[in-house]
Amino acid sequence: MKILKYSAISLLVIGALFAAAYFIKTNDKSVIIYDTQKTLITSIEKKTVVTGKVIPEDEVEIKPQIQGIIDVIFVEEGDLVKTGDLLAKIKVVPNEQNLNSAEGRLANSRIVLKNAQIEFNRNKDLYEKGIISKQDFDNVQLRYNQSKLDVSNAISDLQIIRSGSKGGAASANTNIRATVPGTVLEIPVEEGFQVIASNSFNAGTTIATIADLNKMIFEGKVDEAEVGKLKVGMPLEVSLGAIEDQALQAKLKFIAPKGNEEQGAVQFKIEADLYLNDSIFVRAGYSANASLVLERKDSIMAISESLLQFDRKTEEPYVEIETEDQKFERRDVKIGISDGVNVEIITGISENEKIKVWNKTEPIKKGDDRSSTENEIID
Repeated sequence: MKILKYSAISLLVIGALFAAAYFIKTNDKSVIIYDTQKTLITSIEKKTVVTGKVIPEDEVEIKPQIQGIIDVIFVEEGDLVKTGDLLAKIKVVPNEQNLNSAEGRLANSRIVLKNAQIEFNRNKDLYEKGIISKQDFDNVQLRYNQSKLDVSNAISDLQIIRSGSKGGAASANTNIRATVPGTVLEIPVEEGFQVIASNSFNAGTTIATIADLNKMIFEGKVDEAEVGKLKVGMPLEVSLGAIEDQALQAKLKFIAPKGNEEQGAVQFKIEADLYLNDSIFVRAGYSANASLVLERKDSIMAISESLLQFDRKTEEPYVEIETEDQKFERRDVKIGISDGVNVEIITGISENEKIKVWNKTEPIKKGDDRSSTENEIID
């Protein structure tokens, strides 16, 4: 009997242990404690960043007035020049065909002049003797004077073809001078290069590019989705790629009236006057990023943008408000501007309400068969 009694007691103890172990195992689930945050009163700026470059406000290309070969270059890139400074000198190399034609015109005009002079002298004697009328003599004299003018013009044309001007070797045409003060940005030619003149049919050869580096602008492109929010006169903060920890202020002065499609997106060119300071030397062509404030609101109620959830069907935003300790209810909200960190709350939340930090990562213990409870509302 004792043996049976002890056996029964042992079975009861073992059964109780198994029952306790099963109960612990089936109830051993992770309990997630959610943090909460309150609303805050703050200012929010909605910004956009425009990629571009810094360039001189005006660049002047210096071009020759005659065709020839670069004989001497007197400046280098980076030199400061004043208006009228000598940049280069061109050696005129006459075009053989034009030269022959000019020489032929001169020879022909001299023959015509010689004949006109003989006729003039003969008719002068006849007029003085009263044989011909004054009108006939005036017509002969007119032809004689015209022949002299034709010879003079032919001589000038020949001199221009030979030396670049009718004045001879020292001429303004062969000496290339700066037309504006500034810095020589580029000299795309070298001594010995052939150059052509600028005219209505040809752009001509650029001998040098000059710009005032004290007047710089930022040039960039804005997407069509944001260009409507820009206004001339808006401030910009420009960061230069070549100069770290330095930002320059600028003011928007131009927004292109027409956009250009680039890689499937319509882009609008913008320009802004750059305010330089003496501590930074800004070179033409620096890459730059400009930050523009598209919209700003002060003293508004906001929450961290990470607290927002979005309905899977309607995609409307909502948050979860704590009603009791670790008890939450869904609350639809209407949101305003955002800076990517905080977002404006227009309706749906009152001040000092506690909002669930729903996206906090928690470890799931072994045996927890819940796939995810963090996106569900705790009743």
